[in-house]
Amino acid sequence: MRLLSYSLDASFDRQPRWGLVDRTGTGVVDLGSRITDVADLQSLVTAGRTAEAATHLNEATDHALDEVTFERPLAWPRKVFCIGVNYGGRADEYLNPSDASYPSVFVRFPDSLTGHDRALIRPPESPQLDYEGEIVAVVGRGGRRIPVADAPDHLLGLTLGNEGTIRDWVRHAKFNVTQGKNWQAAGAIGPWITCFSAANTGGGDGGLRRSDLGDLRITTTVNGEVRQNDSTANMKYDIAYQVHYLSTFTKLSPGDLIFTGTPTGAGARFDPPRWLAPGDVVEVSVPGLGTLRNTVADEHPGGSPAGFPESPEPR
Repeated sequence: MRLLSYSLDASFDRQPRWGLVDRTGTGVVDLGSRITDVADLQSLVTAGRTAEAATHLNEATDHALDEVTFERPLAWPRKVFCIGVNYGGRADEYLNPSDASYPSVFVRFPDSLTGHDRALIRPPESPQLDYEGEIVAVVGRGGRRIPVADAPDHLLGLTLGNEGTIRDWVRHAKFNVTQGKNWQAAGAIGPWITCFSAANTGGGDGGLRRSDLGDLRITTTVNGEVRQNDSTANMKYDIAYQVHYLSTFTKLSPGDLIFTGTPTGAGARFDPPRWLAPGDVVEVSVPGLGTLRNTVADEHPGGSPAGFPESPEPR
């Protein structure tokens, strides 16, 4: 089952909607008109009611998938965690590599991310916009001090992310990446949340198995050129451990997001670096999860990022 948030026009006051992708992958079933006591997809996830969505999987679609505007699947998640230097070879990209005993963790703000088929925004303050293709885990059941063995059962599913980064702003201060990781709409997430199959069989309901977590192939291309290509089998800290570790110091809640790390091959590591420029197309793909595609655009004069805001501010 693939759950998404969307709208039907490109105006700033458009009505946010939510639904699921049909079995053919060509249409959208509007769940907001069917599950009427829930405001949006985030509320459905928070309430632990995603199983209700599956009962509508075989119903007639309301919109063609290629006619909707994709929003962030979850508009305003409470927590967005990011795991750094986690794939094989990533430590070698750094001048002072270390073999840390624990994951590198930082956080992002939700509005630093745009949706599928939307523009990544390059700000006027820096040309150093870079890509980082990632698999994003979506928490479905909260908890604290979650054992590694139980961690997969706390996940609703997976989506895709581009952890877009303004590289020179990452280096403004020692041990500080916050500024470079949180420019409005510099990164992306989507196009939908692919839920784990309730029967852990994958396939028929468009879902995937929790056992798939250990070997998912992720690729990132820029203008069709493969820049990143690796498997979760090469993670230093696998996704189950990440859930365990994060839940040790904070309570995880339904709808929290975990960007699980990016493979080697970001633009900063080329000589000379290969920064993203307006018109570039970045695609992050994982079999079974789909493709997250974004173009690159400069920020509009006056400070309004193109295609932003996307979601009403949280109340």
